[in-house]
Amino acid sequence: MRVKCVICDDINNIDSNCLQAKRLRNRRLTTYMCPSCHERISEKTKQRLATGDFRIYKERKTEKYLS
Repeated sequence: MRVKCVICDDINNIDSNCLQAKRLRNRRLTTYMCPSCHERISEKTKQRLATGDFRIYKERKTEKYLS
């Protein structure tokens, strides 16, 4: 299956039977990122987390919704 990276517009071939290909076929809003872009974004995110200025807001769960 030929796929195109949404960031760098690089065209890659992935196995048509792999899980990622199945998700791309069945969920039209799912996008593909090439391994180099994915690695670059994850490294930059880790660097921002290490500075302490970057916050990830997690959803708070109240007890009334847990029961």
